[in-house]
Amino acid sequence: MSILDAEHRSIWIVAAVLAVAPLPVLGSSYYEGILAHMLLIAVLAVALNIVFGQTDQLFLFSGGLAGFGAYGTAILADWLSISAWITLPIVALLAGGIGLFVSWVSAKRNFSVVLIAILTISLQFVFSEVFVGARDITGGSTGFRYDYLSFDAITAATGLGSKLVVYYAVLVLLVASLLVYVRLVDSKYGVAFAALREDELAAQSIGIDVVRYKTTAGFVAAFLIGMTGPFIAKEAGYILPNEFSFFAIDVIVLIVLIVGGLRTVVGPVVGAVIVVAIEQILAANASSWRTAIFGALLIFLFIYFQNGVVVSVRERLERSELFERYLGDSNAD
Repeated sequence: MSILDAEHRSIWIVAAVLAVAPLPVLGSSYYEGILAHMLLIAVLAVALNIVFGQTDQLFLFSGGLAGFGAYGTAILADWLSISAWITLPIVALLAGGIGLFVSWVSAKRNFSVVLIAILTISLQFVFSEVFVGARDITGGSTGFRYDYLSFDAITAATGLGSKLVVYYAVLVLLVASLLVYVRLVDSKYGVAFAALREDELAAQSIGIDVVRYKTTAGFVAAFLIGMTGPFIAKEAGYILPNEFSFFAIDVIVLIVLIVGGLRTVVGPVVGAVIVVAIEQILAANASSWRTAIFGALLIFLFIYFQNGVVVSVRERLERSELFERYLGDSNAD
């Protein structure tokens, strides 16, 4: 089996598992909402895996781009009196354009990872201020009810709850984003990304267009983030600036990606499951110590799973197989 076939198989296995995941909590809108939130974080982590994992561009304004997608889809739908399903791809493309422009500036100026992080976190703060300050348009700190991206036809036809329908819609988005990731990595783009990570100057010397490949990664990642934002607001049912803050989105998404495994296909999903599960367990059983215990658990994960859970488990399995093979050869002798 080729690497590409194995990666596709892992995606479909994950999709199958996630498709039946809501069955034990069917009918509970609370737990269905938690599962939907988990998938949304996973999609954002996939996007960050493209731009940061593959090209070392640390985008720290995922919250701002997601908020741009959510607010932009709703506001444009109201202004033009059209369905939010029409404005969604338009706003996602605009978000992609912002990511493209940031990557273009960074590549042209030869920004390091640290400088890109500073630039994007500054943009995150700009987005946050606009979400709060433009009260006449965004509703300010009080926000507004998010009745856009209607699934009424699906809920009426299937009899499923609205939270569950949102969950499966986000699952489709997650699978699509994973397939896009695999398609990029296993193409000439993936080869160029690897060369850029190793030595950017050497990559340029052999004819790799650094600006082109970095802007491509920036556009695709920002497009996915902009596409995800409206689903975050839809799942919550209400849109507020705090939902798209640096600590609510960017910190969690970065932790999820590192815990799951940077530059792995299913790492973002595994990381999202682990981090969201820990958050929910602590919220239910140790709410007053939640932050301290959560931080300690993350330190444990970072120490003992330095390359991410997916890579660490894979390496342990490979060592186990080699050991069993060695024992088999020894017994044969």
